[in-house]
Amino acid sequence: MISSACTRTTALAALALAVACAVTGCSSPSTSNNTSELSTTPPASSSPDAATFFPDVEEVGVTPSGTNLFDFAVTISSPYDTPEQYADGWRVVAPDGTVLGEHTLSHDHANEQPFTRTQAGVEIPEGITEVTIEGRDQANGYGGTTVSVELPGR
Repeated sequence: MISSACTRTTALAALALAVACAVTGCSSPSTSNNTSELSTTPPASSSPDAATFFPDVEEVGVTPSGTNLFDFAVTISSPYDTPEQYADGWRVVAPDGTVLGEHTLSHDHANEQPFTRTQAGVEIPEGITEVTIEGRDQANGYGGTTVSVELPGR
């Protein structure tokens, strides 16, 4: 015969395991091979106190500047910017994941949040009517809020 204390301990252990799985998202291993060309963000640092930051794209202005050429004015917010870690770029991505253009930022914008930078003459192939702008952090890669915009005149 099993004592009631042993039964309670077993029930509490099972409950603790169920709660831990619910909180951490325990599940059976995935066998899916689904990958996305937009998933280029490297894993965040494994240090328990390392923060993961990504810049957010807040606004995008697009102006045609020639046959299949467009100028982009991109507003980024990265209030965590310091000389040690900052938003260091953004890119223009086609619906199929093809990177059509990139803009590199060479320094932090700690005292200018949010900030806008432009990239002129990004070639967008005929037939593409919408693109997505993604921000990049120098330590964590691409992530954060993105903005999709329709290309004027298309």
